[in-house]
Amino acid sequence: MSEIKNQNAPYAVASLVLGVCSLLFGCLFVGFVCGIVGVVLAKKGIAAYEAQPGIYEGYGMLKAGKVTSILGIVFGALYILYYVIFVAIIGAASFSLFELFDLF
Repeated sequence: MSEIKNQNAPYAVASLVLGVCSLLFGCLFVGFVCGIVGVVLAKKGIAAYEAQPGIYEGYGMLKAGKVTSILGIVFGALYILYYVIFVAIIGAASFSLFELFDLF
């Protein structure tokens, strides 16, 4: 007799891949978006798994995808904050430079 294998939980692989991509591309704005999509897919997959846990496996992949996606969102948000502060400092410095030489 062959043993029947359960299928992976819905969105388990997708959420894990998007979570890893959000970590890899965390220094770009792409990582922030991948993290958000990964969290949404992980939540949908967890809801489907909890509705019928007997037919699915791969709950660990869902949890790992959710965690890596959240970390990717945090790193992406920190990068965006860094970028905004950097642009503000450069803008203020260039404005001061323009005032110094009376360019305005």
